[in-house]
Amino acid sequence: MTMRLNIERVAGQGDGVARGPDGPVFVPLTLPGEIVEAEVADGPGEVVEVIRPSAERVVPPCPHFGDCGGCALQHWADGPYLDWKRAQVVHALGREGLETEVAPTAATPPASRRRVALHARRRPDGSVALGFKARRSWRLVEIGICVIADPRIVAALPALADVAGAVFEHPKSAPTLHVTATEAGLDVDVTGVERRTGGGLSGDARARAIAAATQADVARLSLAGEVLVARRPPTVTFGRAQVALPPGGFLQASPEAERIMVAEVTAAAKGAKAIADLFCGAGTFTFPLAEIAPVLAADAGAEAVAALNAGRRTATGLKGIEAQARDLFRRPLSPFDLKGCDVAVLDPPRAGAIEQTRQLVDARKIERVVYVSCNPTTFARDAAMLSAGGFRLERVLPVDQFLWSGHVELVGTFSR
Repeated sequence: MTMRLNIERVAGQGDGVARGPDGPVFVPLTLPGEIVEAEVADGPGEVVEVIRPSAERVVPPCPHFGDCGGCALQHWADGPYLDWKRAQVVHALGREGLETEVAPTAATPPASRRRVALHARRRPDGSVALGFKARRSWRLVEIGICVIADPRIVAALPALADVAGAVFEHPKSAPTLHVTATEAGLDVDVTGVERRTGGGLSGDARARAIAAATQADVARLSLAGEVLVARRPPTVTFGRAQVALPPGGFLQASPEAERIMVAEVTAAAKGAKAIADLFCGAGTFTFPLAEIAPVLAADAGAEAVAALNAGRRTATGLKGIEAQARDLFRRPLSPFDLKGCDVAVLDPPRAGAIEQTRQLVDARKIERVVYVSCNPTTFARDAAMLSAGGFRLERVLPVDQFLWSGHVELVGTFSR
């Protein structure tokens, strides 16, 4: 059914919202104040025509925008777009009854995304296409350019297609290349490769993949974490340390966003006597924090903790680091474990850290908590627990790490 709709706001995933006869209608690629004609069936509407465009509408910089599902908001001017991201944080806090200073959203530039997941599909002629999934579809949108990605990744797309072509041994394979641009070159971990009856890839397929990776000058190629070839350790710099990432290891998506968050975290931890870095990964915050005070670091990822410990040997002038592999969801650090620490830093996954937060409330020596989050909703839930336990939320800094998407990163600072 075709309907004329007045777009009132943009929802959390980046779709415009209008009032329909049966309730809200979500219309992607629209902006507040616009009047659009949309085809509405089951689920979200599809724009047929923008009858009255918003003054905030701009020309998207990417030719794939609108079809590619990677970006949702390239058509929105920077100012109101960043204000909208801040409003998502304010709204999430408000649902938990929390008010505090929420700073303007810290922006990150295009062409800075150093970590992407590229899907590979066979073309009818047998060649390989790389790209992202279309909006609300499994269909592949082949890309020749990506305005958010590190230029090194974009330049390597043809060579990465050759790497993907080498692992299409099984007809049901649908490879995804998890590509990270490191200081030593591209690190590529391939998932979605169907296993043969006898095990993994054949020797011939492995040889072809290794040859393609070598031709592409890939630093390391792995298959679901299993290293096929490592020509150079894929390293990144955290503070004073050089850290070689484990295959498929977590890394903040944008180095600029990482710098912003590290600066916010270290400023909040200034003057600490001892710091707990929880969900530490390979040491994004651990090493900068160790320039301030001794750090107790913990994370469930044993490989990430091993990488952190190896990185300690490359750094000098630090106050000391003790790192341990520990599942902080099942075995959060207790007040006894945290004895001596007066500052705690958390950077949990999207699910948040409710059990670890509960322990921090009971750890009376903890005077300050700095919470890094990629999910304002679970952050607000945990923030409410800290607030009820005697902490005050002093400030929140939203960070636009995932440019032109609905995702918001943030750093929140609490004091007891």
